[in-house]
Amino acid sequence: MEVIVYLIPIALFLGGLGLVAFLWSLKNGQYDDLEGAKWRILDDDDLPD
Repeated sequence: MEVIVYLIPIALFLGGLGLVAFLWSLKNGQYDDLEGAKWRILDDDDLPD
């Protein structure tokens, strides 16, 4: 039962760290262009002329 004293703060810290990482990715535009990736796959600019 004493281990819960350590596990609760660790869980809260890791949850907060995940939230900060998610908010950082939103701020930096990670999710801005959701449609562009599927069109970049079809682009054949790596083919020789």
